[in-house]
Amino acid sequence: MATVSVASNKPHVHAQTRRIPWYLWCVTVAVTSVAIGAHWDVSWHRSIGRDSFWTPAHIAIYACGVLAGIACGYLVFATNILRKPEFVASSVQVFGLRAPLGAFLAAWGGIAMLTSAPFDNWWHNAYGLDVKIISPPHVVLTIGIFAICLGSLILLIGLMNRSEGRQHMQLQWMILYIGGMMLILNMFFRMEYSWDIYLHNSVAYKAMALGVPLYLAMLWQASRFRFASTVEAAIYTLFVIGLILILPLFPASPRLGPVLHPVTQFIPPKFPILLIVPAFALDLLWWRTRQWNAWLVALVSGPVFILTLLAVQWPFANFLMSKAAENRFLGTGYFQYFEPSTSPDVLRVFVHPQHGLQLWIGLLLAMFYASVCVFLGQKLGGWMREVKR
Repeated sequence: MATVSVASNKPHVHAQTRRIPWYLWCVTVAVTSVAIGAHWDVSWHRSIGRDSFWTPAHIAIYACGVLAGIACGYLVFATNILRKPEFVASSVQVFGLRAPLGAFLAAWGGIAMLTSAPFDNWWHNAYGLDVKIISPPHVVLTIGIFAICLGSLILLIGLMNRSEGRQHMQLQWMILYIGGMMLILNMFFRMEYSWDIYLHNSVAYKAMALGVPLYLAMLWQASRFRFASTVEAAIYTLFVIGLILILPLFPASPRLGPVLHPVTQFIPPKFPILLIVPAFALDLLWWRTRQWNAWLVALVSGPVFILTLLAVQWPFANFLMSKAAENRFLGTGYFQYFEPSTSPDVLRVFVHPQHGLQLWIGLLLAMFYASVCVFLGQKLGGWMREVKR
């Protein structure tokens, strides 16, 4: 596993006096916009239903593709037409065009996102309201979103690897912020498996093991920041808590039937998973084992991630099922308008709770998935440490 120290033999750049380029702020806003828009859209579906494609939430989602297109379009134009030396020197060639690698990834993601828009509209018109996050048009949209996130991250890392001084530190924090947004989106697409009513089933922990450790390991390596995982998990936690506190302040009422539960305000997401505990544990582990073999680190990291998460989330899930959790901060008392009174969410009971051997077999699989993801994240993050184009 590579060390965390910052290399000193970087190309000479006047980084101390340079500001962060506007196109990096643009892609950062794009990633933020889609993270807000995705959660807002789910709240819209749960509170109002699907009344129009042109909802503010949808606009926030697809603004991500537009903003990424503007930033990456500029980079392609400045590199190939204007031939700016700093862009040409940090570019790669794809299909005869030159631009930074991240720009090509983000531009492709923007195209995929905007292509999914009419497909999603047709899907809803043909099949009505779908309450599932994973549907064919959403898969296309998801691929586009993560291409933009990854492209934005590589753009930031490429410049950070060429910079030093104050600009290097600023870019490092922007990378951590983008990593937090990526973790938010990663957990968003696991929402249907990680709600509080599923947290006494190993499926929830397997779902989180497939992805979350990869992002944590990747950003820990790429950012060169000792507590990168803790920062990312803190961003995720504060973001979701903010939505729980803010969304119910705005009125909303169902426009589709049947209305099985009265709703008068926007329904917020569930309380965030306590990822900050295993994230902190992994930060401590990775710092102490940074000279170990990557496979050995990964084999230890998988059990550490799952067992620390289980230790805090299992009893906390019990608390979330209690009456004491029905408050504005924890937000367990909000139910979507189409939720029947007999559903586990309304009754506050766990779905298919597991115990004994069945549970531990599932958790062992989750540990294995987490170890594989940590290994892949280390390798991807190690590659990112060398990216300069």
